[in-house]
Amino acid sequence: MTGALGTRLAIEPLAARHFSALRPVLDEIAREKRYLAFTRAPPRSDVLAFYRNIVACGQVHFVALLDGRVCGWCDVLPTHGEARAHVGTLGIGLVGRARHLGIGGLLMRRAIDAAWAAGMTRIELTVRIDNLAAMNLYQRMGFKTEGLCARAFRVDGRYFDTFSMALLR
Repeated sequence: MTGALGTRLAIEPLAARHFSALRPVLDEIAREKRYLAFTRAPPRSDVLAFYRNIVACGQVHFVALLDGRVCGWCDVLPTHGEARAHVGTLGIGLVGRARHLGIGGLLMRRAIDAAWAAGMTRIELTVRIDNLAAMNLYQRMGFKTEGLCARAFRVDGRYFDTFSMALLR
């Protein structure tokens, strides 16, 4: 798909060919200290094992490529426990150059559709309350705010509240 400014966008299921390019993207977003629960990517071996497991288990994880370069991901990973087997947790990240281009919504749509097809009936996420762009995207995608989690994140000694949001099928 070709978008504005002549960019080409591809959204693909996670595959081994994405692994080496995806970790630096994860690290770049984590180091912004605004979006993820960690402030740097885990060690390379841990990240590769995590990605390999996702592929081996057929879990929901899509990668966005902008002009052939990995620029983000969206996954809906299963929660633990038999009583929550119908629930997935959505995670998404986009590097700065890929934000505000509609890529997040496209990634989420693919991941949500795949999660429903996999039998999930509830998708949860957590978002910092100061991340207005993400909250607006999640609301446009149908997510509803279910609660406030006070002081849920602490970055560089500063606390941030989060919202718990969910999408039901």
